Amino acid sequence: MESICSQYNRVPARIQVDNGSEFISKILDQWAYDNQVILDFSRPGKPTDNPYIESFNGSFRDECLNLHWFLSLPDAQEKIETWRQEYNSFRPHSSLGDLTPNEYLNKHQITSDSLLLTGT
Repeated sequence: MESICSQYNRVPARIQVDNGSEFISKILDQWAYDNQVILDFSRPGKPTDNPYIESFNGSFRDECLNLHWFLSLPDAQEKIETWRQEYNSFRPHSSLGDLTPNEYLNKHQITSDSLLLTGT
């Protein structure tokens, strides 16, 4: 989160999360409070509340986290960034009409700034 926030010098008004241990931590709660971000939790045991992120999480785990040993924080950042670039730039997604996320953003003239400002 910090790299995204520092990259744009803004934070979203709301973040939709599930009840995983990484999202119910005191550290994230404090960060959200300090940055006036609302953490919108899905209902426990209801992955259908947020199917897109559940699908993304499965892909991220299967295609990145389960395939690599991370030897250091910089090593993890490099491997995750390589996966992110491939996921967004080269891989079509059926939920986006078989466009890559970057192609979808360009086709619909959506910018990262508009995503952050609207929270969508």
